[in-house]
Amino acid sequence: MKTPSHFNGKKFSNTVPTTMSSDYGLMLRRQIFGKQERVPRRPLGPFRADAAALSEPVPAATLRVTWFGHSSTLLEIDGKRFLTDPVWRLRASPVALGPKRFFAPPLPLSDLPVLDGVILSHDHYDHLDKDAIRELAKTGVPFFCPLGVGGHLRRWGVAGSQVHELDWWQEIVVGQEHTLVATPARHFSGRGLIRDTTLWASWCILGPKYRAFFGGDSGPFETGFREIGAAYGPFDLVMLEIGAYDEQWAAIHMGPDEALVAHRALGGGALLPLHWATFNLAFHSWHEPADRLLAAASSNVPLLLPAPDSV
Repeated sequence: MKTPSHFNGKKFSNTVPTTMSSDYGLMLRRQIFGKQERVPRRPLGPFRADAAALSEPVPAATLRVTWFGHSSTLLEIDGKRFLTDPVWRLRASPVALGPKRFFAPPLPLSDLPVLDGVILSHDHYDHLDKDAIRELAKTGVPFFCPLGVGGHLRRWGVAGSQVHELDWWQEIVVGQEHTLVATPARHFSGRGLIRDTTLWASWCILGPKYRAFFGGDSGPFETGFREIGAAYGPFDLVMLEIGAYDEQWAAIHMGPDEALVAHRALGGGALLPLHWATFNLAFHSWHEPADRLLAAASSNVPLLLPAPDSV
């Protein structure tokens, strides 16, 4: 049964019990004494997206995706363009000591083509970049976000008419033939000490010919993903996180193995791995998510795996 999010008047909650370890002492010891290559030993890139090619009109029956790092993608689907979780800032943090990007965005924000929408999954700093939002808002582009996230946007000067907030399982029509659906995820929210006052979501992007799924951030959620796949699949493109996993927060972030379980539950399709090779957000090496994904994926999983160690 499709159920909306649960809000108790103060906080949102997941559909299944979800906890994180609070052993910060252990985390600090692992941070100090761990030997993993969490930051590339040599710089990655520079990478360059083809601005001229991206500025061309999108053919009516086309599916193309450009990865800009982490969870930021440009999705071109059946004649429309959507940008997901745009993060262009140097650090995934409100302070100068936060995790620093491994490589510069392959395209300046000012060189992006005209967009039909910006899709936001939740309000964490590595997914919601205030400066990028303010810059994009100047173009008049509409923003599609989970409940409560629009409050951040409006405080940053985005016009209320540009902000569309959806609960889980709510749909909104874009143009005449495209539908966006906010669907559940297993995660949390917050940009400070207070958590879960805004909602988190995954998204289905449905065109007249192609269908795409953007997972945002989520922990293991096989039943939920299966429900999404049954309602809106099969998908031609599935975008799922594979990085920043750890046993101490295994309930709110998937690793490569769980991403493959989610991919199957959603009904398959080409798999674009997200949320890796951009920021140091966990204790594993920066390349381990891709290594594990390649080792675990069967030959019938069509992987769209960029190679961020190439120049």
